[in-house]
Amino acid sequence: MTAKLIDGTAIGADVRREVTEQVAALKAQGGIVPNLSVVLVGDDPGSQSYVSSKGKACTQAGMDSVTHRLLATASQAEVEHLVASLNADPHVNGILVQLPLPKGLNEEAVLNGISLDKDVDGFHPINIGRLVMKGRVPLFVPCTPAGCIILLERSGVPIAGATAVVLGRSNIVGIPVAALLNNRDATVTICHSRTPNIAEVVRRADILVAAIGKPEYVRGDWIKPGAAVIDVGINRVEDPSAKRGYHLVGDVCFSEVVQVAGAITPVPGGVGPMTIAMLLANTLHAFKLQHERA
Repeated sequence: MTAKLIDGTAIGADVRREVTEQVAALKAQGGIVPNLSVVLVGDDPGSQSYVSSKGKACTQAGMDSVTHRLLATASQAEVEHLVASLNADPHVNGILVQLPLPKGLNEEAVLNGISLDKDVDGFHPINIGRLVMKGRVPLFVPCTPAGCIILLERSGVPIAGATAVVLGRSNIVGIPVAALLNNRDATVTICHSRTPNIAEVVRRADILVAAIGKPEYVRGDWIKPGAAVIDVGINRVEDPSAKRGYHLVGDVCFSEVVQVAGAITPVPGGVGPMTIAMLLANTLHAFKLQHERA
């Protein structure tokens, strides 16, 4: 069999279109639109590219976006002061601190300083705590994990009652996506570098989320026939024949897994487009929360 492709580009575009329509309605009602403020510390090329993409996406959705840039030599106090000033600004609805921060800065302290109702990245410890606790509801869910769930739901993949395996236990993807699956009544196993017989565990999965950061780590014979595979990985592999000298692959060996799975995300064009789409959705949600409270 050949798996159905879960098209993150198309589904992400749907989410962005929904957000854009709501922002247009808000503007028509009162002239005020959501504002996302991004804190960028240092000159990491990857971070600059991501921030630029987020700014363009906000503009396309009709939102305001401002990037606040600090030098890589900025002190902890300078970064925290900037975050505090954005917290206090009523025109700022969402705050995103671009990670990773330069070495020497306390990332946890900076993230903890973001107001809970402006935490559009979903990494404030209270939001994460609510996510993993039964009966609690976070104000925001981290964008990439939220995007994984939307991909499954909008592709018609049943989650309740499914056996799910998450490869990777990072704070950014693995732990939050496992919590989201658990909250939707899947039975979840998290695998990592110390898990014995990983392939055997993965073979039991109706849903696999691969976020382990190893190119083409998951092989075709690891997959349960008909399983849904969400590949979060994005890895550069040297390729002299490619224009850029490399090509991108996921954590899953696509050519093998596509022959066994029931549904699979490609890389690129799978999970990637969902991250920015969910950031826009979170920023719109923050705007609504703050204006309902006012």
